[in-house]
Amino acid sequence: MENWTMGLWQVCVVQEEGGTQCKDFESFLALPAELRISRILMFLSNGLGLLGLLASGFGLDCLRVGETRPGLKKGLLILGGTVFWAAGAATLVPVSWVAHVTVQEFWDETMPEIMPRWEFGEALFLGWSAGFSLLLGGCLLNCVACTTQAAPAPGPYAVVETQCHRQHLEMKKARLKV
Repeated sequence: MENWTMGLWQVCVVQEEGGTQCKDFESFLALPAELRISRILMFLSNGLGLLGLLASGFGLDCLRVGETRPGLKKGLLILGGTVFWAAGAATLVPVSWVAHVTVQEFWDETMPEIMPRWEFGEALFLGWSAGFSLLLGGCLLNCVACTTQAAPAPGPYAVVETQCHRQHLEMKKARLKV
């Protein structure tokens, strides 16, 4: 009994006795179209995930980046959530596409019995969970950024903002008296 699994980077055969043999693909251009496009989309997903992490990280309240510009942190959180959502979609598309092709080829009646029947590997399930986690994280970031009102930052910036506001109110009172 052998189980054949094909991933984006290698083909593995898992034998019943417990031995596993894997062989890397030798050429990118010799791969089927779904694997070539899937590799490109997974690279895109990794890049988008990194950009989303950076954007949402700079949008956190614990960092002092851009506190003087109102709405910047909220915009960074929304951008990070949107980019996470795009990374999740870029992960789910190739994983689901490869799963669809695998199921089609497994039940293909025209293939001779000698040919190996490909099965789902562990990476496919990890890809689905990662894609759904990225979608969920992006949606949560966008929901939190859009529904909460940002509190004034504690520390020296809040004191300066309060003093400026007090001076503004005192100037208004002085104008009213005159």
